[in-house]
Amino acid sequence: MNIKSCELKEKNEYQIIVEVNPEEFETAVGKAFVKNRKSIMVPGFRKGKAPRKIIEGMYGATVFHPDAVELLLPDVLEFTDNETDLKTVGQPQITDVDIKEDKSGVHVTIMTAIYPEVKLGAYKGLTAVKPSTEIPDSAVDAEVASAQLRSARIEKADRPAVEGDITVIDFDGYVDGKQFEGGKSEGYELELGSKAFIPGFEDKVVGMSPGEQRDIELIFPEEYTPELAGKSVVFKVTLHEIKEKQLPELDDEFAKDVSEFDTLKEYKADIKARLTSAKEAEANTAFENALLEKVIEHMEVEVPNAMIEEQMDMAMNSFAMQIQSYGMDPAQYLQMMNITPEAFRENTRLSSEKGVKISLALEKIAELEAIEVSTEDIEKEYAQAAERFEMELDKIKKSVPEDKVVSDIKSRLAAKIVTESGVATAPTVEEEKSEKTVAKKATVKKVADKKPKATDGAKEKKATPKKAATKKADATASTTKKANADESTTKKAPAKKATVKKAATKKSTDSE
Repeated sequence: MNIKSCELKEKNEYQIIVEVNPEEFETAVGKAFVKNRKSIMVPGFRKGKAPRKIIEGMYGATVFHPDAVELLLPDVLEFTDNETDLKTVGQPQITDVDIKEDKSGVHVTIMTAIYPEVKLGAYKGLTAVKPSTEIPDSAVDAEVASAQLRSARIEKADRPAVEGDITVIDFDGYVDGKQFEGGKSEGYELELGSKAFIPGFEDKVVGMSPGEQRDIELIFPEEYTPELAGKSVVFKVTLHEIKEKQLPELDDEFAKDVSEFDTLKEYKADIKARLTSAKEAEANTAFENALLEKVIEHMEVEVPNAMIEEQMDMAMNSFAMQIQSYGMDPAQYLQMMNITPEAFRENTRLSSEKGVKISLALEKIAELEAIEVSTEDIEKEYAQAAERFEMELDKIKKSVPEDKVVSDIKSRLAAKIVTESGVATAPTVEEEKSEKTVAKKATVKKVADKKPKATDGAKEKKATPKKAATKKADATASTTKKANADESTTKKAPAKKATVKKAATKKSTDSE
């Protein structure tokens, strides 16, 4: 083989033509014959025993050419990678395979993207907003209330059911007067207010007393299973028992029971310290991201589409792994969200492009700042990863290439240069107000320090068909995480040369 030509066709994209000599192509044709002969029937010969010339005489001289080309392509790409000094990115594309009729060999045309030239603007002394790290008392109270609820005693109650109670019920569902599969259960423990059943069901159990029977008429949600979606249903419900939660007093004894502290004051102080630490970490990340966004605003670069596509693939893989961790199938989840995989992937394009730009910027900063990574730094990174994921050190080293570890460390150190030289400003009144509103909505409601009151004939809320009768899995997945230049070294680096796409055009024709 030899490189016939290597030309820059567009910004960051090269066209390479590799010439495969006749002997190399003939060897590949021979391998293709051996690979396929057992599946070719020729009259007068046992299956797999017909000579190559007989088969070529029957099916055409080029019958094995397509498979020969397929066998050659990995070697062609490896040769190209070794013989050129180009720093390529993404997957090379085979755009043409020209089998010369004069038997002078084969010309393979390859298009490949290369690392772009990066021109940085300012990256030191930049100014960005750093979110407040103040923790309101309501956030501490919510944590305490959560612990209080977890410590509640469950006791039998002889009164009408109220929201928050745990009811023991039998139910039997009927559609068009007939029972339906999965609509019956006995001795089922249902916490009222948990929204485990379709909207309206739990609301209509509120007010029932032990031993009472009630017919609950509802409508299945439109997004429910096709055979039941939108249909009227009657649940025959019998309430056997009501259990209420007895909350412990919020005092020093409570603090001793749920923590390592002797007083409620100390317990709350510890909660505030932990929440503050977590919020400071979030604020630092937000500050770093804001500064890096300013870095790429000042940067000049033309990002090859191949790099963006590769980042989009990584985003899709990350999404799939996250959904699978919830025990769900990614394809079914997207179907439930009424979005195609192609549309979902395309929605990650902007964030993927931003992520690539940040990676390129940090790489350039590391180069300009002459950042070096020692052997000790690399070993420490591997050791921390092995401890974090409870894996053997050798396995971590095999799964994560050293150059990926070095790249990650350099990116972190480059980001540190940006943040340590950055100037933090306080949020504006509007930004702070917005932040507090979000925090307030996220805060769990404070649990009252008293027993829930029973109400006679509790009001029924209007049912909004939306959830399944038996609780569906609620996968709340962040579809696309904000691109971060300092990716974990535990992520396996993508192979530089992925599976080769078939030639777009084959000038050889198969005659049958």
